[in-house]
Amino acid sequence: MTASDTPPAVRVVDNPDQHRYEAREADGTVVGFAQYQKTDEMVVFTHTEVDRSQEGKGVGSLLVRGALDDVRGSGLKVLPLCPFVKAYIGRHREYVDLVYGAPASRVTD
Repeated sequence: MTASDTPPAVRVVDNPDQHRYEAREADGTVVGFAQYQKTDEMVVFTHTEVDRSQEGKGVGSLLVRGALDDVRGSGLKVLPLCPFVKAYIGRHREYVDLVYGAPASRVTD
């Protein structure tokens, strides 16, 4: 990734009225979202989309990381039906423990 490919200054916010996490630029422009359905036990990610002008700049990864970190803070689990979210978790194993039904880690230091 070159300096011109780095993601813009975006923040990830939960928009519960729209049932999605949003990647927003400083002016509030939504440049990506991760759609979800929430239950008492989990957050089911169903679809992720990034504005074409932001593709390849890391916005999708930033969005999913922010969403997963927020879910972790809530104590809920994740069911990644969205292929992008599922692939992200596959590449970032530190989030596997969030997956609903995943066995507890047996790794020790």
